[in-house]
Amino acid sequence: MRMAAENSSSSMTEFILAGLTNQPGLQIPLFFLFLGFYMVTVVGNLGLITLIGLNSHLHTSMYFFLYNLSFIDFCYSNVITPKILMSFVSKKNSISYAGCMTQLFFFLFFVVSESFILSAMAYDRYVAICNPLLYRVTMSPQVCLLLLLGVYGMGFAGAMAHTACMMGVTFCANNVVNHYMCDILPLLEHACSSTCVNQLVVFVVVGIDIGMPTVTIFISYALILSSILHIHSTKGRSKAFSTCSSHIIAVSLFFGSGAFTYLKPSSILPMNQGKVSSLFYTTVVPMLNPLIYSLRNKDVKVALKKILNKYSFS
Repeated sequence: MRMAAENSSSSMTEFILAGLTNQPGLQIPLFFLFLGFYMVTVVGNLGLITLIGLNSHLHTSMYFFLYNLSFIDFCYSNVITPKILMSFVSKKNSISYAGCMTQLFFFLFFVVSESFILSAMAYDRYVAICNPLLYRVTMSPQVCLLLLLGVYGMGFAGAMAHTACMMGVTFCANNVVNHYMCDILPLLEHACSSTCVNQLVVFVVVGIDIGMPTVTIFISYALILSSILHIHSTKGRSKAFSTCSSHIIAVSLFFGSGAFTYLKPSSILPMNQGKVSSLFYTTVVPMLNPLIYSLRNKDVKVALKKILNKYSFS
């Protein structure tokens, strides 16, 4: 029986994604809800990318990383959301084996890249507040490019490690994945072969990809807080806090929702609840980031007004 299962799994050509819900009455309302999320995400992130690109006053290291955060969020949403929308309007939400592995790779690439771009932004804020006189020298274009290379390099390495291990797994005949996307844990539930290597890779790679950014962010903000407490003027403290507030909110949303989804035992958070909670960092966070950085950032609002005035006069 074991051999028969392996023979049938070796010829696996597609998976069927169960989606968020199988209740017919919720399909159409959820379709329009997530379509609205998707449109806000695309417009918001593309708008922020365009605004930073067109305005020379925003060509600094802080906005260089924000530009790339918006690019990651834009790509991130395009990897996940279209397949969610398909699950609401199609009777059989299938995805080929190659398509599933491709979605898994790019999902992991962008989620790991986002965790490291947020840590690079934390380091940038640390230099700006703790060493303002050396800011332009420390965060030179060459340094920013090297940090960005490290961000995407870590994203590629993490995604490649997980995807390569997943491609070595033998899947059982049951190809219905209880999720709205191809993620590591839902796919491993259908494995007929040993998943010890996969679990080890998850432990090591996730430890690095979450541990390193988290430590960097905590150390950066501990030093920032220490520096702010030494500022005597209330106005100076308020200005220092305001430059970090948007980033603190973005970090809290991303890492908080990710930790809630993956760090709780499956007995406490079943798969059905886990896939709903994972929507927060796969769909909601990419939508909120451009809103957070535009509504809470004076430079972005001023730049937006200049662009709007320029086009209204022309």
